[in-house]
Order: sequence, then structure tokens, then C-alpha cells
Amino acid sequence: MVITELLERNAKLYPDEVALVELNPANQPDPNLTWREFSLIEAAPGERYRREMTWREFDIKANRFANLLLTRGVKKGDKVAILLMNCLEWLPVYFGVLKTGALAVPMNYRYSADEIRYCAELADVSVLVFGPEFTTRVQSVFLDLPLLKNLFYVGSDVPEFADSYDRLVTYCSSTAPAVACDEDDYAAIYFSSGTTGFPKAILHKHLSLISSCRVEQNHHGQTRDDVFLCIPPLYHTGAKMHWFGSLLSGSRAVILRGVSPEGIIRAVSQEKATIVWLLVPWAQDILDAIDRGDIKLEDYRLDQWRLMHIGAQPVPPSLIKRWKKVFPHHQYDTNYGLSESIGPGCVHLGVENIHKVGAIGIPGYLWEARIVRPDGTEVEGDEVGELIVKGPGVMTCYYKNPEATAEVLKDGWLYTGDMAKRDEDGFIYLVDRKKDVIITGGENLYPVQIEDFLRKNDKIKDVAVIGLPDDRLGEIAAAIVEIKEGMTATEDEINAFCAEMPRYKRPRKIIFAHVPRNPTGKIEKPKLREIYCGKRLVEAQTTR
Repeated sequence: MVITELLERNAKLYPDEVALVELNPANQPDPNLTWREFSLIEAAPGERYRREMTWREFDIKANRFANLLLTRGVKKGDKVAILLMNCLEWLPVYFGVLKTGALAVPMNYRYSADEIRYCAELADVSVLVFGPEFTTRVQSVFLDLPLLKNLFYVGSDVPEFADSYDRLVTYCSSTAPAVACDEDDYAAIYFSSGTTGFPKAILHKHLSLISSCRVEQNHHGQTRDDVFLCIPPLYHTGAKMHWFGSLLSGSRAVILRGVSPEGIIRAVSQEKATIVWLLVPWAQDILDAIDRGDIKLEDYRLDQWRLMHIGAQPVPPSLIKRWKKVFPHHQYDTNYGLSESIGPGCVHLGVENIHKVGAIGIPGYLWEARIVRPDGTEVEGDEVGELIVKGPGVMTCYYKNPEATAEVLKDGWLYTGDMAKRDEDGFIYLVDRKKDVIITGGENLYPVQIEDFLRKNDKIKDVAVIGLPDDRLGEIAAAIVEIKEGMTATEDEINAFCAEMPRYKRPRKIIFAHVPRNPTGKIEKPKLREIYCGKRLVEAQTTR
């Protein structure tokens, strides 16, 4: 089975049931109206407040785009890039590409023009689908891409150098194209987050995609009664692969544009969402808004919300304890994965293991996991080593990069670059990224451990620990500390708080500043190193 067959099945079994909803809070005319009332208000094309699509409409739109691509000469094995903000068109475009046998190539909406050019060249992209937010960037690079033959624009005011997706698909057949695909065919190229330079292209087969559906549904038990609120960007494996559980169960999903705490809680209430995947900063912001009184829970319908899960980064145990005090009836799970392992799920905590908060968990459904030393032998006890995983979602390779592939793929095992350890019950705990370990005076410091400790301080909103060069010790630990709105702190105050840690683990420098995170919630430590290391070290203020 390939993943497009699930869409076709749902279109036959539940043709008139809603598959996807798009909410755009930025366009709401009156906060007192419900989303359904918003949808009845006249608005310009593309500016509706609530849009929805049934399973039949979803499949038809995917078929129409697939047939449009075929009329333009797209064939099995070609690469079609998608550069769109989260919207109702995103997933029909993605599935339309897969129905042709071509490879879908989602792109990060934060890419600069140079990064768009680089990734399009690396992936041999011949078609690009893009939205209005990217017109200037695409216009500046498309002539530099000789393989790029077709550009489709989603939205009104179509630029002269592109064709209108919305207009052209209306003339195409709604029948599924007769292109045979199986699990061993290539399906998609995703890009790494580019933390060590320009992104690498990650090649996956249809087997990876369909296995992700099975893993997600097994972990979180989606039924047709569930409603999944999708907030993270769809270009990333995390958001889409969690939605795959809804695809497998034939249940509704809501795509929310914007990440304000009030917008999230309002969407949960009005769309009757039962499952929400959050990132650490969003969960913190929601709790802070509740504490400030900006969100009054009694104003919303939240009883149906059964599961909150978090992925993409280490989760502070203090955050989950705080969450459970506010939402005691919620199930909780954390999910670990990489784009190289087709997103989340190769390791997960499991809703039944709330007593192990702080761990990333145990091997996921259909997955194996080991922790090994540099020589490949398995660690013993609570010894720290590199986490490696094996399963049907492991990438085929880094496209056109055999050297990088050989570094991380060995005998079917994916070397994650994450340092981890196991407890006596077999639960895995992330210690840190291999490349983020700080060596100070011969001692290994794991920034995540220091960050988790500092987050226990009620004044700290976010924190990142990096290594700074030091002539005597080689490196010292520096904590970039972001203080909560309306609060102040001093360097002496933070140092006093750290006195409970062993002396060698305490940060040697406290920097009060914003902690940058990427769209999937990961701390952008390369950016912080660029700002604060060497000659670029900024003398930061000691109060806020």
C-alpha cells in the first residue's frame, strides 16, 4: 500500500465528511463570532476566516493537480517543490504530486532566496508550487535554475512569470491518474534543518510515509471521532506525520494559521479538537497567558481535549508538571524523531508512562533503538552514548551525498547524533546533541541538563546554554537567559539559583537576551554561537 490509497479510501467511505479545516485568526472580523459564523461573512478570495474541505473534495483536488502535472510532462521520479505557508491547498498539492509518481519536495517557508536556489538545485526540482509570500524570493532565483520548467502560483494576483494553480486545476480531470506506485518507489525529499551549513536533502520511499501513518495511529489511538489541531508548518515531517494518524483513521484535522495562545485555545474550543501537538514555547506561552488571566479557561469548551503531546526538542519536566496542574485530565506523550527517520515516533514516551516525564521514552512501534559508544559497542548501565535507531521509516540516503550518508547510515542503523542514556527500566533520556557537548577543563557538560535546571526558575521563560572559547579551560558554559514578560532578574540572582548544581556544571557567564527558535521549536544554537562566540561576544545587560 502507498499513502495515496488511504486518501482514495477515505474519499469512498466518507465522501461528504469534513477532512480538513483551515482557520485564519488574522482575518477574524469580530472575536465574539464563532468560526462557522466567520465562514458566512463575505470576504475577498483567499481571505476567508474558516475554510473546509470534504474527503471527496480533497481527493478530487489532488487528482486535478496530478493530471495538471502530467499534462506538463511530469513523470515518475521527477521532483516537485512545495513552498507554501500552512493553508487548505497544501495537502492536496502534496498528494497530487505523489499520485503522479513524482517526488514531493517541501521547502521551509523561512528559506532565503539563496536557500531556495540551493535546495532546488540539490533536489533537481523541475516544478515549483509557491504562494504570495514567496513571490519576490522566487522571482529573484527562478532564471538561475535551468531544470525548473514550471512554476505554479497559489492565490490571486498571479505574477507574470508563473501559471495560476487555482485557474488551471479547474480544467483538469478529477479522475485519479493511472500511475502505478509501490512502497519501494521514491516518494519525497525533505531537507535537514541546516544547523551545520546549508541543508542536506533527505530521500524517503513510500514505505517511510505509510509506516509513519501506522506508527502515529498506534501511539495515539486516533479514531474517526478525533479532531487533530495542526499548528506546526506542514513542510516539516513532524506536523505532517502526526496528521498521518488522522489520515489513517479518517478523522478531521484543523490547520491553524498563527500560534497565539488565545488563538490555539479558541480553536480547540470551537473546532472541538481532541488532539493537539505543541512545541515547548507554545505550551509555555499558553500557561503564562492563563497565569496572567489573559485566557480564562471557563470561557472555552475544552472537555473533549484528550491528548497534548510535544516533540521536536527536549521537554522540560517542570513544564509538563505545570501543564498537568492546569489540565489534569489530559493524556500526555512526547515524541522523538528526525527528518531522517520520517519525523516523530521512532522513540516515544507513551501516554501510559506519565511517571517517566523527562524521558523521550522507549522504541516506537515498528522501531528499534540502541545507545552505543564511538566504536559501535552498546553502552552499559547509565553510561552516555549515541542514540541509533532502525525501522521502516529510516531514509534511503542523503540525496547526491554518499559521504554524508555513510557517516550516519551503518548496517541499516541511523546514527542520530544525539547523546542519550537509559534508566534501569529501559527508558531513554536525551543528554544533548553530540555537537553541542561542551568540554570544559576535560569535563563533558551537557547543555540540556543545565537548561532543564534553569527552567525551574519561575522568572525564566526560556534558556539556551552554549560553549564559549576560553584560553584556560578550552570552553566555558554560557547561559542565554530570556526572562518572562514583566519580570526582572540580575546575574547575581541567577548565579545564586545555580548554586544547587555541582560547581563544574554552573554557567560561567549569564547573558540576558532573547532565545531564538526555528519554526519547529528547536533552539537555534548555531545562531547563538555566531552572535556570542569569539570576537562577536556581546557584553549583555544584566537586568531586564
